[in-house]
Amino acid sequence: MFHHCFDPRAPADELAQIRAQIARLRRREAELREAYLTRPDMPCLGRWTKVEIVTSRRKVFEPRLLPPEIRNDTAFQREKVTRRLQTSPHEPASCLLPELVAEAPADAGQRLVSSR
Repeated sequence: MFHHCFDPRAPADELAQIRAQIARLRRREAELREAYLTRPDMPCLGRWTKVEIVTSRRKVFEPRLLPPEIRNDTAFQREKVTRRLQTSPHEPASCLLPELVAEAPADAGQRLVSSR
């Protein structure tokens, strides 16, 4: 199982890369959306796509507007359990088998970290 740690196609790395791409796309979408909503000179016709601003209204239930005695009554509450995947960088040398870490040169970890 350890041999997958440095595989660029490892599922954990792929998940982190996908999330980074999604974040970049969301930022770009937000920039374009803001431009379309605030700048009337934005071109609305592309080669294959047309952008239109559509306004709609709907009624929504707003629990925070209820009186506190109803809002805080446990009879109207339920527990919701969610599961999420969290990604975070790790020290690549920690993936190595213990015997490989013992044999690695002292600066090997630094090279691995700085080569990202």
